[in-house]
Amino acid sequence: MVNRIKVVNDVGELVTIFHAADTDSKRKLLLDLSTGWITMPQIDEKYGPEGKKALLYLDKIKMVESQWITADRGPEKAYHTYYTNIQINLIGSMADLADIIYATTLSDEQLEEYEKNIKNMMVDGGVFIGTVSETLKISQTLLKGIVNRSSLLYIKGYRIEMDNGN
Repeated sequence: MVNRIKVVNDVGELVTIFHAADTDSKRKLLLDLSTGWITMPQIDEKYGPEGKKALLYLDKIKMVESQWITADRGPEKAYHTYYTNIQINLIGSMADLADIIYATTLSDEQLEEYEKNIKNMMVDGGVFIGTVSETLKISQTLLKGIVNRSSLLYIKGYRIEMDNGN
C-alpha cells in the first residue's frame, strides 16, 4: 500500500476535513473506506442514502479513489480512501478560524440557503468569489468554507461553479 499524505495549507480546507466525518455514519464510512475497498451497493446496504451522499462528498473533495472490481453481479466500481494521513500546516487569524468553525457547523438548511443564493447569482455557469462575498456580506474565508462544504458547488480559480455531476 502506498503511503499518501494530504497536506492542508489553506484554512478553508479545514471545513472539508471536518465535514468528511461530522456524523456517526460518515465517520464509520470513512473508517471502512480506510481499511478496504467498498462498492456502492455495499455502501447503500450498510449506510443507505446518507452513505451514498457521503461518498459523493468524499469523491468531490478527492479523499477517495476508485477502481473497477469483478463481483458476483459483474464489474462494479469500488472505493477506498486515497490518503493514509493528513498533515495540517497553516496559520490563520482568529477571524478566519471563527469563519471556518461557523461554516463547519452550519445546519443543512442554512447551507442550502447559501447554496440557493449563490446559484441565483451565477451567470454563464459561475460567479466570482468577490462578487458573492460582497453581495452576501460575508468574508471570502467563510464563503470558501461554505463552498468546500457544499456537495453542489466548487471553486475553480476565482470563480464558484456548479459541480459537473449536478
